[in-house]
Amino acid sequence: MSVKVLKQFSHDEVEKHNKEGDLWVIIDAKVYDLSRFADLHPGGANVLYTDSVAGRDATQVFFGLHRHEVLLRPQYARLQIGTILGHEESIKAPRPGELSQVPYAEPSWLSRGYYSAYYSDNHRKFQTEIRKFVETIIKPESTRCEESGKKISQEVVDKLAETNIIAMRLGPGSHLKGRTLMSGIVKPEEFDYFHEAIIHMELARVSSRAFIDGLLAGLVIGLPPVLNYGKPELQTKVVPDALVGKKYVALAISEAFAGSDVGGLQTTAVRDGDYWIITGTKKWITNGVFADYFTTGCRTEDGFTVILIERGPGVSTKQIKTAYSATAGTAYVTFDKVRVPVSNTLGQVGRGMQVILSNFNHERWMVTATSISAQRLAVEESLKWANQRIVFGKPLTSQAVIRAKLANMICRIEASQNWFEMVTFQMNKMNYNQQSDKLAGPIGLMKQFVSRAGRETAEDATQVFGGRALTVTGMGKFIENYHRTSGFDAILAGAEDVLADLGVRQAIKKMPRDARL
Repeated sequence: MSVKVLKQFSHDEVEKHNKEGDLWVIIDAKVYDLSRFADLHPGGANVLYTDSVAGRDATQVFFGLHRHEVLLRPQYARLQIGTILGHEESIKAPRPGELSQVPYAEPSWLSRGYYSAYYSDNHRKFQTEIRKFVETIIKPESTRCEESGKKISQEVVDKLAETNIIAMRLGPGSHLKGRTLMSGIVKPEEFDYFHEAIIHMELARVSSRAFIDGLLAGLVIGLPPVLNYGKPELQTKVVPDALVGKKYVALAISEAFAGSDVGGLQTTAVRDGDYWIITGTKKWITNGVFADYFTTGCRTEDGFTVILIERGPGVSTKQIKTAYSATAGTAYVTFDKVRVPVSNTLGQVGRGMQVILSNFNHERWMVTATSISAQRLAVEESLKWANQRIVFGKPLTSQAVIRAKLANMICRIEASQNWFEMVTFQMNKMNYNQQSDKLAGPIGLMKQFVSRAGRETAEDATQVFGGRALTVTGMGKFIENYHRTSGFDAILAGAEDVLADLGVRQAIKKMPRDARL
Protein backbone atom coordinates (compact mmCIF):
# COMPACT_ATOMS: atom_id res chain seq x y z
CA MET A 1 0.00 0.00 0.00
CA SER A 2 1.48 3.34 -1.06
CA VAL A 3 2.18 6.01 1.55
CA LYS A 4 0.65 9.40 0.86
CA VAL A 5 3.30 12.07 0.46
CA LEU A 6 2.43 15.35 2.20
CA LYS A 7 3.72 18.59 0.70
CA GLN A 8 4.62 21.80 2.47
CA PHE A 9 2.81 25.05 1.69
CA SER A 10 3.05 28.69 2.68
CA HIS A 11 0.08 30.62 4.03
CA ASP A 12 0.01 32.62 0.79
CA GLU A 13 -0.29 29.44 -1.30
CA VAL A 14 -3.18 28.18 0.76
CA GLU A 15 -4.95 31.54 0.62
CA LYS A 16 -5.34 31.24 -3.18
CA HIS A 17 -7.67 28.24 -2.76
CA ASN A 18 -10.69 30.01 -1.33
CA LYS A 19 -13.64 29.42 -3.62
CA GLU A 20 -16.21 26.85 -4.62
CA GLY A 21 -14.54 23.88 -6.30
CA ASP A 22 -11.11 24.91 -5.06
CA LEU A 23 -11.17 25.08 -1.26
CA TRP A 24 -8.28 24.60 1.14
CA VAL A 25 -8.12 25.29 4.88
CA ILE A 26 -5.48 25.15 7.61
CA ILE A 27 -6.19 23.38 10.92
CA ASP A 28 -3.37 23.18 13.44
CA ALA A 29 -0.61 23.61 10.81
CA LYS A 30 -2.16 20.93 8.58
CA VAL A 31 -3.54 21.76 5.12
CA TYR A 32 -6.77 20.11 4.03
CA ASP A 33 -8.32 20.07 0.56
CA LEU A 34 -12.09 20.35 1.07
CA SER A 35 -12.95 21.01 -2.59
CA ARG A 36 -14.87 17.76 -3.08
CA PHE A 37 -15.92 17.44 0.54
CA ALA A 38 -17.68 20.82 0.87
CA ASP A 39 -21.07 19.61 -0.37
CA LEU A 40 -20.84 16.64 2.00
CA HIS A 41 -20.12 18.80 5.05
CA PRO A 42 -22.77 17.98 7.71
CA GLY A 43 -23.18 21.69 8.49
CA GLY A 44 -23.59 22.65 4.84
CA ALA A 45 -21.09 24.02 2.35
CA ASN A 46 -21.74 27.71 2.98
CA VAL A 47 -19.98 27.78 6.34
CA LEU A 48 -16.81 26.63 4.63
CA TYR A 49 -16.82 29.55 2.17
CA THR A 50 -16.84 32.29 4.81
CA ASP A 51 -13.88 34.68 4.95
CA SER A 52 -12.67 33.20 8.26
CA VAL A 53 -12.46 29.68 6.83
CA ALA A 54 -11.85 29.51 3.06
CA GLY A 55 -8.11 29.61 2.38
CA ARG A 56 -7.45 30.60 5.99
CA ASP A 57 -6.12 29.20 9.23
CA ALA A 58 -9.43 27.92 10.59
CA THR A 59 -8.01 26.27 13.72
CA GLN A 60 -9.95 28.41 16.18
CA VAL A 61 -13.16 28.13 14.17
CA PHE A 62 -12.79 24.37 13.88
CA PHE A 63 -12.23 23.76 17.59
CA GLY A 64 -15.18 25.97 18.40
CA LEU A 65 -17.37 23.48 16.55
CA HIS A 66 -15.66 20.07 16.54
CA ARG A 67 -13.76 17.71 18.80
CA HIS A 68 -10.18 16.83 17.90
CA GLU A 69 -11.20 13.22 17.33
CA VAL A 70 -12.96 14.31 14.12
CA LEU A 71 -9.61 15.01 12.47
CA LEU A 72 -8.41 11.51 13.38
CA ARG A 73 -11.23 9.70 11.60
CA PRO A 74 -9.96 8.05 8.40
CA GLN A 75 -12.55 9.71 6.13
CA TYR A 76 -11.35 13.16 7.25
CA ALA A 77 -7.66 12.45 7.84
CA ARG A 78 -7.29 11.52 4.17
CA LEU A 79 -8.34 15.04 3.19
CA GLN A 80 -4.99 16.32 4.44
CA ILE A 81 -2.66 17.21 1.57
CA GLY A 82 0.20 18.86 3.43
CA THR A 83 1.49 21.04 6.23
CA ILE A 84 2.43 24.68 6.65
CA LEU A 85 6.10 25.37 6.01
CA GLY A 86 8.02 25.90 9.25
CA HIS A 87 5.13 24.92 11.53
CA GLU A 88 4.20 21.76 13.43
CA GLU A 89 0.91 20.60 14.83
CA SER A 90 0.46 21.54 18.48
CA ILE A 91 -2.50 19.30 19.27
CA LYS A 92 -1.25 15.73 19.22
CA ALA A 93 -3.33 12.59 18.90
CA PRO A 94 -3.61 10.96 22.34
CA ARG A 95 -1.47 7.88 22.92
CA PRO A 96 -3.05 4.89 24.69
CA GLY A 97 -2.20 4.92 28.37
CA GLU A 98 -0.96 8.49 28.64
CA LEU A 99 -2.10 10.81 31.41
CA SER A 100 -4.01 14.03 30.83
CA GLN A 101 -2.13 17.23 31.63
CA VAL A 102 -5.33 19.21 32.22
CA PRO A 103 -5.48 20.33 35.87
CA TYR A 104 -7.74 18.07 37.99
CA ALA A 105 -8.32 15.73 35.03
CA GLU A 106 -6.42 13.06 36.96
CA PRO A 107 -6.50 12.27 40.68
CA SER A 108 -3.60 13.85 42.53
CA TRP A 109 -1.71 10.57 42.88
CA LEU A 110 -1.38 10.49 39.07
CA SER A 111 -0.58 14.20 38.70
CA ARG A 112 2.99 15.32 38.10
CA GLY A 113 4.74 16.56 41.22
CA TYR A 114 2.16 15.23 43.70
CA TYR A 115 2.49 12.43 46.25
CA SER A 116 0.21 9.89 47.88
CA ALA A 117 0.30 7.84 51.06
CA TYR A 118 -1.99 5.21 49.53
CA TYR A 119 -0.56 4.24 46.14
CA SER A 120 2.70 2.41 45.38
CA ASP A 121 4.80 2.19 42.20
CA ASN A 122 3.02 -1.09 41.51
CA HIS A 123 -0.34 0.70 41.54
CA ARG A 124 1.05 3.19 39.01
CA LYS A 125 2.33 0.46 36.70
CA PHE A 126 -0.98 -1.35 37.02
CA GLN A 127 -2.92 1.83 36.21
CA THR A 128 -0.86 2.43 33.07
CA GLU A 129 -1.57 -1.04 31.69
CA ILE A 130 -5.25 -0.92 32.62
CA ARG A 131 -5.62 2.43 30.86
CA LYS A 132 -3.92 1.12 27.71
CA PHE A 133 -6.28 -1.85 27.74
CA VAL A 134 -9.49 0.12 28.25
CA GLU A 135 -8.57 2.78 25.67
CA THR A 136 -7.74 0.24 22.96
CA ILE A 137 -10.27 -2.51 23.74
CA ILE A 138 -13.10 -1.11 25.86
CA LYS A 139 -13.53 2.42 24.50
CA PRO A 140 -14.42 1.39 20.90
CA GLU A 141 -16.77 -1.27 22.26
CA SER A 142 -18.46 1.25 24.56
CA THR A 143 -19.13 3.60 21.64
CA ARG A 144 -20.52 0.78 19.51
CA CYS A 145 -22.75 -0.66 22.22
CA GLU A 146 -24.00 2.73 23.47
CA GLU A 147 -25.25 3.53 19.97
CA SER A 148 -26.61 0.10 19.04
CA GLY A 149 -28.00 -0.91 22.43
CA LYS A 150 -26.45 -4.36 21.95
CA LYS A 151 -24.72 -6.23 24.75
CA ILE A 152 -20.95 -6.38 25.04
CA SER A 153 -19.46 -8.71 22.42
CA GLN A 154 -18.12 -12.11 23.44
CA GLU A 155 -14.81 -11.16 21.82
CA VAL A 156 -14.31 -8.31 24.30
CA VAL A 157 -15.55 -10.46 27.20
CA ASP A 158 -12.90 -13.02 26.26
CA LYS A 159 -10.20 -10.33 26.38
CA LEU A 160 -11.43 -9.24 29.80
CA ALA A 161 -11.17 -12.87 30.90
CA GLU A 162 -7.66 -13.31 29.45
CA THR A 163 -6.35 -10.49 31.64
CA ASN A 164 -8.49 -11.66 34.59
CA ILE A 165 -10.16 -8.25 34.83
CA ILE A 166 -13.48 -10.02 35.42
CA ALA A 167 -12.07 -11.77 38.48
CA MET A 168 -10.23 -8.68 39.73
CA ARG A 169 -13.44 -6.61 39.71
CA LEU A 170 -14.67 -8.81 42.57
CA GLY A 171 -11.85 -7.51 44.75
CA PRO A 172 -9.05 -9.26 46.65
CA GLY A 173 -9.70 -12.86 47.67
CA SER A 174 -9.07 -16.56 47.16
CA HIS A 175 -10.79 -16.46 43.76
CA LEU A 176 -7.62 -14.79 42.40
CA LYS A 177 -5.30 -17.57 43.58
CA GLY A 178 -3.31 -19.09 40.72
CA ARG A 179 -4.39 -16.45 38.21
CA THR A 180 -2.07 -14.24 36.17
CA LEU A 181 -3.25 -10.65 36.66
CA MET A 182 -2.58 -8.23 33.79
CA SER A 183 0.38 -10.24 32.47
CA GLY A 184 1.77 -10.64 35.97
CA ILE A 185 2.11 -6.96 36.91
CA VAL A 186 0.57 -7.67 40.29
CA LYS A 187 0.57 -10.95 42.20
CA PRO A 188 -2.79 -12.28 43.45
CA GLU A 189 -1.65 -12.03 47.07
CA GLU A 190 -0.59 -8.38 46.55
CA PHE A 191 -3.77 -7.30 44.80
CA ASP A 192 -5.71 -4.89 47.03
CA TYR A 193 -8.76 -2.63 46.91
CA PHE A 194 -6.77 0.21 45.38
CA HIS A 195 -5.91 -2.05 42.43
CA GLU A 196 -9.59 -2.87 42.09
CA ALA A 197 -10.57 0.81 42.34
CA ILE A 198 -8.18 1.58 39.49
CA ILE A 199 -10.04 -0.90 37.29
CA HIS A 200 -13.47 0.57 38.06
CA MET A 201 -12.29 4.14 37.56
CA GLU A 202 -10.45 3.46 34.31
CA LEU A 203 -13.41 1.55 32.89
CA ALA A 204 -15.77 4.42 33.76
CA ARG A 205 -13.38 6.94 32.22
CA VAL A 206 -13.97 5.57 28.70
CA SER A 207 -17.47 4.14 29.06
CA SER A 208 -20.98 5.55 29.09
CA ARG A 209 -23.01 5.02 32.28
CA ALA A 210 -25.05 2.34 30.56
CA PHE A 211 -22.03 0.48 29.25
CA ILE A 212 -20.42 0.43 32.69
CA ASP A 213 -23.44 -1.58 33.81
CA GLY A 214 -23.48 -3.60 30.60
CA LEU A 215 -19.84 -4.48 31.22
CA LEU A 216 -20.94 -7.43 33.36
CA ALA A 217 -21.78 -5.31 36.40
CA GLY A 218 -24.46 -7.88 37.18
CA LEU A 219 -21.74 -10.47 37.69
CA VAL A 220 -19.73 -8.12 39.93
CA ILE A 221 -22.68 -7.80 42.32
CA GLY A 222 -24.36 -11.16 41.69
CA LEU A 223 -21.46 -13.61 41.96
CA PRO A 224 -20.02 -12.69 45.41
CA PRO A 225 -22.99 -14.26 47.26
CA VAL A 226 -22.22 -17.51 45.41
CA LEU A 227 -18.52 -17.22 46.33
CA ASN A 228 -19.26 -16.41 49.95
CA TYR A 229 -22.38 -18.48 50.70
CA GLY A 230 -22.76 -21.11 47.98
CA LYS A 231 -22.14 -24.81 48.61
CA PRO A 232 -18.83 -26.12 47.19
CA GLU A 233 -20.49 -28.13 44.44
CA LEU A 234 -22.52 -25.06 43.35
CA GLN A 235 -19.39 -22.92 43.32
CA THR A 236 -17.59 -25.54 41.21
CA LYS A 237 -20.42 -25.46 38.68
CA VAL A 238 -20.91 -21.69 38.44
CA VAL A 239 -17.81 -19.72 39.44
CA PRO A 240 -15.20 -20.96 36.93
CA ASP A 241 -17.43 -20.33 33.90
CA ALA A 242 -18.48 -16.93 35.24
CA LEU A 243 -14.92 -15.72 35.81
CA VAL A 244 -13.89 -16.61 32.25
CA GLY A 245 -16.94 -14.96 30.73
CA LYS A 246 -18.72 -18.12 29.58
CA LYS A 247 -21.70 -17.56 31.86
CA TYR A 248 -23.34 -14.31 33.00
CA VAL A 249 -24.86 -13.55 36.40
CA ALA A 250 -27.40 -10.96 37.55
CA LEU A 251 -28.48 -9.87 41.02
CA ALA A 252 -32.28 -10.09 41.18
CA ILE A 253 -33.56 -8.36 44.31
CA SER A 254 -35.67 -5.32 43.33
CA GLU A 255 -39.33 -5.69 42.41
CA ALA A 256 -42.07 -3.38 41.32
CA PHE A 257 -43.43 -3.94 44.83
CA ALA A 258 -40.19 -3.31 46.73
CA GLY A 259 -36.93 -1.54 45.98
CA SER A 260 -35.01 -0.30 49.01
CA ASP A 261 -37.65 -2.05 51.16
CA VAL A 262 -36.11 -5.50 50.73
CA GLY A 263 -38.42 -6.86 53.40
CA GLY A 264 -41.42 -6.16 51.15
CA LEU A 265 -40.42 -8.58 48.38
CA GLN A 266 -43.23 -10.77 47.03
CA THR A 267 -41.34 -13.39 45.02
CA THR A 268 -41.99 -16.67 46.85
CA ALA A 269 -40.06 -19.93 47.17
CA VAL A 270 -42.09 -22.91 48.41
CA ARG A 271 -40.33 -26.12 49.43
CA ASP A 272 -41.22 -29.26 47.46
CA GLY A 273 -38.91 -32.07 48.59
CA ASP A 274 -35.40 -31.33 47.28
CA TYR A 275 -36.62 -28.38 45.20
CA TRP A 276 -37.85 -24.85 45.61
CA ILE A 277 -40.84 -23.81 43.54
CA ILE A 278 -40.25 -20.13 42.81
CA THR A 279 -42.89 -17.71 41.57
CA GLY A 280 -42.69 -13.95 41.19
CA THR A 281 -41.20 -11.06 39.25
CA LYS A 282 -38.13 -8.84 39.46
CA LYS A 283 -37.69 -5.41 37.93
CA TRP A 284 -34.76 -3.16 36.91
CA ILE A 285 -32.37 -6.13 36.90
CA THR A 286 -29.00 -5.11 35.44
CA ASN A 287 -27.77 -7.61 32.80
CA GLY A 288 -30.98 -9.57 33.30
CA VAL A 289 -31.67 -9.66 29.57
CA PHE A 290 -28.67 -11.88 28.91
CA ALA A 291 -27.94 -13.43 32.33
CA ASP A 292 -27.59 -17.20 32.70
CA TYR A 293 -27.98 -17.12 36.50
CA PHE A 294 -30.02 -14.94 38.84
CA THR A 295 -28.99 -14.43 42.47
CA THR A 296 -32.55 -13.99 43.69
CA GLY A 297 -34.18 -12.71 46.85
CA CYS A 298 -37.25 -14.77 47.83
CA ARG A 299 -39.82 -14.99 50.61
CA THR A 300 -39.85 -18.42 52.23
CA GLU A 301 -41.77 -19.86 55.16
CA ASP A 302 -38.84 -19.06 57.45
CA GLY A 303 -38.25 -15.53 56.13
CA PHE A 304 -36.11 -13.93 53.45
CA THR A 305 -33.88 -16.38 51.54
CA VAL A 306 -31.43 -15.96 48.65
CA ILE A 307 -31.44 -18.62 45.94
CA LEU A 308 -29.42 -18.96 42.72
CA ILE A 309 -31.78 -19.57 39.80
CA GLU A 310 -30.45 -20.85 36.49
CA ARG A 311 -32.15 -19.66 33.31
CA GLY A 312 -34.41 -22.44 32.06
CA PRO A 313 -38.08 -23.48 31.94
CA GLY A 314 -40.29 -20.90 33.67
CA VAL A 315 -37.69 -18.11 33.53
CA SER A 316 -38.36 -15.29 31.08
CA THR A 317 -36.87 -11.82 30.66
CA LYS A 318 -37.74 -8.74 28.67
CA GLN A 319 -35.93 -5.46 28.14
CA ILE A 320 -36.96 -2.40 30.14
CA LYS A 321 -36.53 0.96 28.43
CA THR A 322 -34.71 3.36 30.73
CA ALA A 323 -32.99 6.75 30.43
CA TYR A 324 -29.76 5.09 29.42
CA SER A 325 -28.82 2.72 26.59
CA ALA A 326 -30.22 -0.79 26.29
CA THR A 327 -26.64 -2.11 26.33
CA ALA A 328 -27.00 -2.44 30.13
CA GLY A 329 -29.51 -5.24 29.54
CA THR A 330 -31.93 -3.91 32.18
CA ALA A 331 -34.70 -6.48 32.49
CA TYR A 332 -38.08 -7.39 33.87
CA VAL A 333 -37.69 -11.00 35.02
CA THR A 334 -40.54 -13.45 35.51
CA PHE A 335 -40.25 -16.70 37.46
CA ASP A 336 -43.25 -18.94 36.75
CA LYS A 337 -43.23 -21.96 39.06
CA VAL A 338 -39.50 -22.49 38.46
CA ARG A 339 -38.07 -25.66 40.02
CA VAL A 340 -34.70 -24.97 41.62
CA PRO A 341 -32.63 -27.47 43.66
CA VAL A 342 -32.53 -26.68 47.37
CA SER A 343 -28.75 -27.01 47.05
CA ASN A 344 -28.82 -23.67 45.17
CA THR A 345 -29.72 -21.88 48.41
CA LEU A 346 -27.11 -19.25 49.31
CA GLY A 347 -26.52 -19.11 53.04
CA GLN A 348 -29.09 -20.29 55.55
CA VAL A 349 -32.81 -20.45 54.86
CA GLY A 350 -34.44 -17.39 56.37
CA ARG A 351 -31.10 -15.58 56.74
CA GLY A 352 -31.02 -14.02 53.31
CA MET A 353 -30.86 -10.49 54.64
CA GLN A 354 -27.35 -11.22 55.91
CA VAL A 355 -26.33 -12.44 52.44
CA ILE A 356 -27.63 -9.33 50.70
CA LEU A 357 -26.46 -6.77 53.23
CA SER A 358 -22.96 -8.25 53.19
CA ASN A 359 -22.88 -7.62 49.46
CA PHE A 360 -24.04 -3.99 49.62
CA ASN A 361 -20.85 -2.41 50.97
CA HIS A 362 -18.75 -3.52 48.03
CA GLU A 363 -21.44 -2.70 45.49
CA ARG A 364 -21.92 0.82 46.85
CA TRP A 365 -18.17 1.36 46.99
CA MET A 366 -17.89 0.26 43.35
CA VAL A 367 -20.68 2.60 42.20
CA THR A 368 -18.94 5.42 44.05
CA ALA A 369 -15.68 4.67 42.22
CA THR A 370 -17.26 4.79 38.76
CA SER A 371 -19.22 7.92 39.64
CA ILE A 372 -16.07 9.75 40.76
CA SER A 373 -14.30 8.84 37.54
CA ALA A 374 -17.17 10.08 35.39
CA GLN A 375 -17.35 13.33 37.36
CA ARG A 376 -13.62 13.90 36.91
CA LEU A 377 -14.04 13.49 33.17
CA ALA A 378 -16.85 16.06 33.27
CA VAL A 379 -14.44 18.47 34.99
CA GLU A 380 -11.80 17.85 32.32
CA GLU A 381 -14.26 18.33 29.47
CA SER A 382 -15.60 21.53 31.01
CA LEU A 383 -12.13 22.99 31.59
CA LYS A 384 -11.12 22.24 28.01
CA TRP A 385 -14.30 23.71 26.55
CA ALA A 386 -14.28 26.82 28.71
CA ASN A 387 -10.68 27.44 27.70
CA GLN A 388 -11.20 27.06 23.94
CA ARG A 389 -14.70 28.50 23.55
CA ILE A 390 -14.59 32.17 22.48
CA VAL A 391 -17.51 34.42 23.48
CA PHE A 392 -17.62 38.20 23.11
CA GLY A 393 -14.10 37.97 21.73
CA LYS A 394 -12.71 36.29 24.88
CA PRO A 395 -12.40 32.71 26.22
CA LEU A 396 -15.37 31.49 28.19
CA THR A 397 -13.10 31.36 31.24
CA SER A 398 -13.08 35.18 31.27
CA GLN A 399 -16.63 35.01 32.67
CA ALA A 400 -16.64 34.99 36.49
CA VAL A 401 -19.83 32.93 36.64
CA ILE A 402 -18.18 30.17 34.60
CA ARG A 403 -15.09 30.19 36.80
CA ALA A 404 -17.35 29.86 39.85
CA LYS A 405 -19.02 26.79 38.37
CA LEU A 406 -15.65 25.24 37.57
CA ALA A 407 -14.50 25.93 41.12
CA ASN A 408 -17.49 24.12 42.59
CA MET A 409 -17.00 21.17 40.24
CA ILE A 410 -13.34 20.86 41.24
CA CYS A 411 -14.12 21.11 44.96
CA ARG A 412 -16.74 18.37 44.73
CA ILE A 413 -14.55 15.92 42.83
CA GLU A 414 -11.53 16.43 45.08
CA ALA A 415 -13.65 15.99 48.23
CA SER A 416 -15.21 12.84 46.78
CA GLN A 417 -11.84 11.39 45.76
CA ASN A 418 -10.27 11.95 49.16
CA TRP A 419 -13.21 10.45 51.06
CA PHE A 420 -13.18 7.44 48.73
CA GLU A 421 -9.44 6.86 49.20
CA MET A 422 -9.77 7.03 52.99
CA VAL A 423 -12.54 4.40 52.95
CA THR A 424 -10.56 2.22 50.52
CA PHE A 425 -7.54 2.34 52.82
CA GLN A 426 -9.74 1.16 55.71
CA MET A 427 -11.04 -1.70 53.55
CA ASN A 428 -7.45 -2.82 52.98
CA LYS A 429 -6.75 -2.84 56.71
CA MET A 430 -9.99 -4.39 57.98
CA ASN A 431 -11.23 -7.95 57.76
CA TYR A 432 -14.71 -8.70 56.49
CA ASN A 433 -16.45 -8.51 59.87
CA GLN A 434 -14.75 -5.23 60.74
CA GLN A 435 -15.83 -3.75 57.39
CA SER A 436 -19.42 -4.79 58.04
CA ASP A 437 -19.34 -3.25 61.50
CA LYS A 438 -17.47 -0.02 60.83
CA LEU A 439 -17.90 0.86 57.16
CA ALA A 440 -21.57 0.26 56.28
CA GLY A 441 -22.53 3.71 57.56
CA PRO A 442 -19.57 5.65 56.12
CA ILE A 443 -19.91 3.95 52.71
CA GLY A 444 -23.64 4.76 52.66
CA LEU A 445 -22.96 8.41 53.50
CA MET A 446 -20.10 8.57 51.00
CA LYS A 447 -22.18 7.16 48.17
CA GLN A 448 -25.05 9.59 48.73
CA PHE A 449 -22.58 12.50 48.89
CA VAL A 450 -20.80 11.45 45.69
CA SER A 451 -23.96 10.75 43.70
CA ARG A 452 -25.49 14.07 44.76
CA ALA A 453 -22.24 15.83 43.84
CA GLY A 454 -22.46 14.11 40.46
CA ARG A 455 -25.85 15.54 39.66
CA GLU A 456 -24.72 19.01 40.73
CA THR A 457 -21.65 18.70 38.53
CA ALA A 458 -23.81 17.51 35.64
CA GLU A 459 -25.93 20.65 35.99
CA ASP A 460 -22.88 22.94 36.16
CA ALA A 461 -21.25 21.26 33.17
CA THR A 462 -24.47 21.65 31.19
CA GLN A 463 -24.42 25.38 31.83
CA VAL A 464 -20.76 25.58 30.78
CA PHE A 465 -21.47 23.81 27.49
CA GLY A 466 -24.82 25.46 26.83
CA GLY A 467 -26.79 24.04 23.92
CA ARG A 468 -24.01 21.64 23.05
CA ALA A 469 -24.74 19.77 26.29
CA LEU A 470 -28.21 18.97 24.93
CA THR A 471 -26.87 17.29 21.79
CA VAL A 472 -26.22 13.54 21.73
CA THR A 473 -23.27 13.89 19.34
CA GLY A 474 -20.53 16.46 18.90
CA MET A 475 -18.71 18.73 21.31
CA GLY A 476 -20.92 18.16 24.35
CA LYS A 477 -21.79 14.50 23.80
CA PHE A 478 -20.23 13.28 27.04
CA ILE A 479 -21.91 15.99 29.11
CA GLU A 480 -25.28 15.23 27.50
CA ASN A 481 -24.92 11.55 28.33
CA TYR A 482 -23.70 12.20 31.86
CA HIS A 483 -26.45 14.74 32.59
CA ARG A 484 -29.05 12.25 31.38
CA THR A 485 -27.69 9.27 33.30
CA SER A 486 -26.03 10.64 36.45
CA GLY A 487 -29.23 9.96 38.38
CA PHE A 488 -28.62 6.22 38.08
CA ASP A 489 -25.84 6.53 40.67
CA ALA A 490 -28.35 8.10 43.06
CA ILE A 491 -30.67 5.08 42.86
CA LEU A 492 -28.72 1.92 42.06
CA ALA A 493 -27.24 0.06 45.06
CA GLY A 494 -29.42 2.13 47.40
CA ALA A 495 -31.29 5.39 47.07
CA GLU A 496 -29.58 8.51 48.43
CA ASP A 497 -32.08 9.23 51.21
CA VAL A 498 -32.06 5.63 52.39
CA LEU A 499 -28.26 5.55 52.52
CA ALA A 500 -28.03 8.90 54.29
CA ASP A 501 -30.46 7.62 56.91
CA LEU A 502 -28.48 4.38 57.21
CA GLY A 503 -25.31 6.32 57.88
CA VAL A 504 -26.90 8.43 60.60
CA ARG A 505 -28.63 5.46 62.23
CA GLN A 506 -25.32 3.61 62.33
CA ALA A 507 -23.72 6.64 64.00
CA ILE A 508 -26.54 6.97 66.54
CA LYS A 509 -26.22 3.29 67.37
CA LYS A 510 -22.57 3.83 68.27
CA MET A 511 -23.15 6.96 70.36
CA PRO A 512 -21.53 6.60 73.80
CA ARG A 513 -24.09 6.58 76.60
CA ASP A 514 -22.30 9.28 78.55
CA ALA A 515 -22.07 11.75 75.66
CA ARG A 516 -23.44 15.08 76.85
CA LEU A 517 -22.97 18.74 75.94
